[in-house]
Amino acid sequence: MEIFEQIEQDNVQFVNLQFTDLFGMVKSITIPVKHLEDSVKHGTWFDGSSIDGFARIHESDMYLKPDVNTYAVLPWHNSHDGNTARFICDVHRPDGSPFEGDPRQILKRTLADAKEMGFEYNVGPELEFFLFRKDNGKLLPLPHDKGSYFDLTTDQAYDIRRDMNTTLQKFNINVEASHHEVALGQHEIDFRYADALTTADNGTTMRFVLKAIAQKHGLHATFMPKPISGINGSGMHVHQSLFKNGKNAFFDDSDKYKLSKTAYSFIAGQLKHAKGMSAILSPTVNSYKRLVPGYEAPVYLSWARINRSALIRIPRYSAGKSQSTRCELRCPDPSCNLYLTFAVMLKAGLDGIKNNFEPPEPIEENLYDFDDKKLQEKNIDTLPHSLWQALKALKDDRLIQEALGEHTYTKYIEAKTKEWDSYRLQVTPWEIENYLEKY
Repeated sequence: MEIFEQIEQDNVQFVNLQFTDLFGMVKSITIPVKHLEDSVKHGTWFDGSSIDGFARIHESDMYLKPDVNTYAVLPWHNSHDGNTARFICDVHRPDGSPFEGDPRQILKRTLADAKEMGFEYNVGPELEFFLFRKDNGKLLPLPHDKGSYFDLTTDQAYDIRRDMNTTLQKFNINVEASHHEVALGQHEIDFRYADALTTADNGTTMRFVLKAIAQKHGLHATFMPKPISGINGSGMHVHQSLFKNGKNAFFDDSDKYKLSKTAYSFIAGQLKHAKGMSAILSPTVNSYKRLVPGYEAPVYLSWARINRSALIRIPRYSAGKSQSTRCELRCPDPSCNLYLTFAVMLKAGLDGIKNNFEPPEPIEENLYDFDDKKLQEKNIDTLPHSLWQALKALKDDRLIQEALGEHTYTKYIEAKTKEWDSYRLQVTPWEIENYLEKY
C-alpha cells in the first residue's frame, strides 16, 4: 500500500489511533509503527467500557480499524528519533460489525440513507473559539487581545492564527479564511466545504490542533459556547447542501430564492425537528446561555435570506455559482459532537424531503424586535431555553432518536441528565449575592 511508503518516507515510528467518545472528545491509542499493518488488516483491540457512551463492563472488547485516508503526521511530535502520525478509526464489535455507538458510524449510517435517495450531503461549519491567557498558571477567562470583528490586531492574534492555519494544512485541512470575531479574544477559522464525513473528521481534528497550537503560545483555546457573560458566545454556523449526480439539488434558477423544492422540504424538515435536535447541536448547560436574543445567536424557528436572527439563513446567490446554493443552520455551537450533529441535521432534512414538507413563509424582519404577541401572530416558536428542555424535546422526537440509534440515544439521555442534575444542584455565586442577605 502507498500509505506504508509514505510512512517510511515521513520517518514515522509511532501511530496514534484516534476515535471520539459520545461527546466528541478525541481518544487515542498509541502503537509502534511495526504493528500498523496488522491494525489495518485486523484492527487494534481496546477496552470500550472505559469510554463515555460505549460498552458495559461485561461486553467491553472492541477494536479500532484505521481509515488510511485520514493519515497525518503530528507536527508537534517531530523528532530525529522518529515522528508520530495519526489515523482516525472506526470502532467495531468482536464479531466485526460496526459498533452502533460509534459517532462516526452513526454519521456513516445516515449518509447511507441519503445515498439511497441519490444524495450526497455537503457541509461547511464555521467554528468560533476564544483564546485565553493564564494568570500565574491558572486558567481564567481572560481574553488575550482587545480586537473586535475583522480587526487586524498587532498583538499575538495574527501570528497565532497564522501558526494554526499552517498546522491545519499539514493535516490536509484546506483553510479558506481566518479572522478576529466580535468579542475580545474570539476568533474564527474556516475550512473548505466538503462531504459530511470528511468535514466531521476535519472539524474534530481542528479542535485538538488549535488547542495544541494555543498551548505552544502559552494560551488556551476553548470552544465553550459562552465563557464570558454579557458578550458574544461562540457558535458553529453550518452551511449545507445536497448534491445529486454531481449537481446541487438545492438550486432552481426559476425560484426567487434560487431554491428547489428539495431545498424547501429540507429546510422544513430541519425546522420541524429543530427542538428535537437541540440537545445534540447545543449539548451543554452553557450552550443555552448563548442561545438568547441580542447576541446573533438565533432562537426563533424561522428562515430567511438576509435576516441573521432567523434559525436558517439562505446566503445570497451569485450569478453563475449554482453549485454554491446552500442553507445555513445557525444554532449549533462548537462544543457539539460533529458526527452526531451532522447525522441528526441530515436525518431531519431528509425527513422533510420524504414527506414533502413545506416551510412557513420567510421572516425578513429582525425577530429580536418582535414581542410575544407578534411572535404568536406569526406562529413563530423558539428553541429550548435550557438543556433540560432540550432533553425533553429529544425524548419527544422519534426521528432524532432513530438517527442516534437506541444505544446512543439511551446513553446520551443518561449522561446529559446527570450533567443537568449536577448543574441544578449547585449553589452559585449569583444566588449568594442576591439572596443570602435578602432572605
